[in-house]
Amino acid sequence: MINRVVILVMDSVGIGALPDADKFGDLGANTLGNISKESGGIDLPNLVKLGLGNIDNIEGVDRITNPIGSYGRSKEISNGKDTTTGHWEISGLYLKKPFKTYPNGFPEHVISKFEKLTGKGVLGNKPASGTVIIEELGKEHIDTGKPIVYTSADSVFQIAAHEEVISLGELYKMCEIAREILQGEDQVARVIARPFVGEPGNFMRTSNRRDYSLDPFGKTILDIASESGYDVLAVGKIEDIFNSRGITKSVHTKDNMDGVDKTIEFLNTNTRGIIFTNLVDFDSKYGHRRNVKGYKKALEELDLRIPEILDNLKENDMLIITADHGNDPTYKGTDHTREYVPILIYGKHIKSGVNIGTRETFADIAATVSDILKIEKTKVGKSFKNLIIE
Repeated sequence: MINRVVILVMDSVGIGALPDADKFGDLGANTLGNISKESGGIDLPNLVKLGLGNIDNIEGVDRITNPIGSYGRSKEISNGKDTTTGHWEISGLYLKKPFKTYPNGFPEHVISKFEKLTGKGVLGNKPASGTVIIEELGKEHIDTGKPIVYTSADSVFQIAAHEEVISLGELYKMCEIAREILQGEDQVARVIARPFVGEPGNFMRTSNRRDYSLDPFGKTILDIASESGYDVLAVGKIEDIFNSRGITKSVHTKDNMDGVDKTIEFLNTNTRGIIFTNLVDFDSKYGHRRNVKGYKKALEELDLRIPEILDNLKENDMLIITADHGNDPTYKGTDHTREYVPILIYGKHIKSGVNIGTRETFADIAATVSDILKIEKTKVGKSFKNLIIE
């Protein structure tokens, strides 16, 4: 009946603090609810029509009588609140040990090895906001040709470089070198290329970002689907998060709207399996930068595209809209926040108005996809297929 599932991840659109949020320093975080509260409301009529406002204990959006989709929310069982952890759990993996972070910058043995293998010294080597550190060190970078290395509250090794000083090819090669170094005891979840352009006082990051992840430590729903002969189409940074594992075709995107465009293009192909999309702007452009107005506008822009996405679903398609963690722009600091994520489900064969409740793990999505496509199940997760299929 259903032979293709679209998983659309609204990166960082959490809907309220998890019960263990205090262990992560995130009591009171609520990305969607606090954006709405601080903005005097948020206009998301199409997501509300799917059932967003009917999710248990959600704040900031209205409940309606007859939503056209099924809906619910999910806890996260993995020990983390980052992009890789969230997406890997959505795909059926459970991370018991969190990825290593570097709140004081990277140790000397890592930096010296990186400098030796790249032939360049580095600037920075500290936790920082990406936009702030390029303003701080951008001129020195241009003058010296040294790349800017920095991290964040996430498990990341980020390399910023001006595209006219260090070419994209050279920057990507540096990232590959860093990825090889940062294994084992020095492991990080992602190495990220952060190219920028412009002049001092007017620098701007470009869309040529690339993420270099670790291989998933176990079999994901993407591996299982592709090994079973299904198409696994990745939109945005999905390919980077999974280090291309289990993916049969991928496209990178410039921004959220390009991500929607590319998803619709894939919807209009004669494929079977999974379309997995990440819309990263919510997180990278607005959550980390604590930009409430920008985050609200981005959500409303996505909402305007929802009818177009639904119109392009085929008879045997199913859409799941969810998130991978929170990033409350009203909260202290610049880090992700430990939150519930929404789950909205829609399709011609999907029941309307069904509350699937609070799921114990994001991996219930993987279990449901495997159940629907009739393929091997992941080790973690419980399917909610029987609740939503007519």
